Amino acid sequence: MKSKSSARLNRQTILLLAVNGLIVLSGALSGTFLNVYLWKSKQDYAMIGWFTVAQQLAVGLTFWLAGKWVKEYNKMNALRLGIGLTGLFYLLVLWVGEKAIYYIWPLGILLGIAIGLFWIAFNVVYFEVTDPENRDLFNGWVGLLGSITGIVGPWFSGLLISMLKGDRGYRIIFTTSLIIYALGVVLSFFLKKRKKGGTYAWLEPVKQLKDKGSPWRLMAPGLAAQGIREGVFAFLINLLVFVATKQESKLGQFSLITSAVSLATYWLAGKWFKPAYRSAGMLVGALLLWVVMVPLIWKVNYFTLLLLGIGTAIFMPLYILPMVSSGFDLMGTSDENVEKRVELVVLRELSLMVGRLLGTIIFIIVLSFSKDQSTITVLMLVLGASPILSWICVRRLLKPGKSART
Repeated sequence: MKSKSSARLNRQTILLLAVNGLIVLSGALSGTFLNVYLWKSKQDYAMIGWFTVAQQLAVGLTFWLAGKWVKEYNKMNALRLGIGLTGLFYLLVLWVGEKAIYYIWPLGILLGIAIGLFWIAFNVVYFEVTDPENRDLFNGWVGLLGSITGIVGPWFSGLLISMLKGDRGYRIIFTTSLIIYALGVVLSFFLKKRKKGGTYAWLEPVKQLKDKGSPWRLMAPGLAAQGIREGVFAFLINLLVFVATKQESKLGQFSLITSAVSLATYWLAGKWFKPAYRSAGMLVGALLLWVVMVPLIWKVNYFTLLLLGIGTAIFMPLYILPMVSSGFDLMGTSDENVEKRVELVVLRELSLMVGRLLGTIIFIIVLSFSKDQSTITVLMLVLGASPILSWICVRRLLKPGKSART
């Protein structure tokens, strides 16, 4: 068991935050407009959906396979390779240009592998350098940095892309991301080499789900429910903003405003949101995340999408911080679980992947019958209710002292 400490961040947690900040910045610069770049070549929601499916399949499989590397060998090299492969992805997008739409599956798989390698290593290191006392603080800072980069990155990218003709702006932004990923690799060398674990248990996720007393029988479906919303909303909201406005600069403005709001809400959450508030806060957040979608019933335009974006920025910390922190707290409830932290991180990601795939595939299937905006709106309302289901699944784990066994 980890010993308790005051809610403070040390040098290693700050360095890890810096690496995360660079990766999020690069994603804010390029990732925000990646699906728009593909959309401009072919206006097809299903194509973007299959690109997401390819990513998520690769992410889940990479987490499971790379778990052995991260536990038994050098997890920092997995983190660096993940950053490097993400850079390679953008290099290939630059190379194939508008023909990228013909390589949706290989490009999606490559990006998924890169994301999987980075995040399994990051999540394990994150668990090792934080404890239950400072985990909410760390997550608050992650959200804060994400908001800052979300303010600067998309606004700058959207402005540049709109000013330059053709795909020149996209090429400049993708190249900038390559440079930032390189800086992330360099900074990662200042993180201490982490200790190796024991032998990797390939079937530990299955074992946890079979164990009737395991809290993961509650957490796993909660994470899957979280993933249902994430899988679709991660690409759909930005795409809808572009479709509604036809301007990259408007999408950049949208990200600037919503991220500025997130900056404040994540700062407040990191400062004041305590473990004792997790259950009530998560329920309120989940309900209000659905309520802010209601204006879309009347009309989908920049204004209603902006209302959705601002509302999401305000209420997301209430929902997501308890979900993230309580999941990682389960990995520290005993010495046995600490030893299994890599396998539990894999179980966490596989659960999210199942939800993301389910949400995205439902989206693709429904749109194969009807592509009307009203259909998309109804889908958003249905899939957007999944955070409430997530709270129902994990509410027993959010109570202090109730995370060890169900």
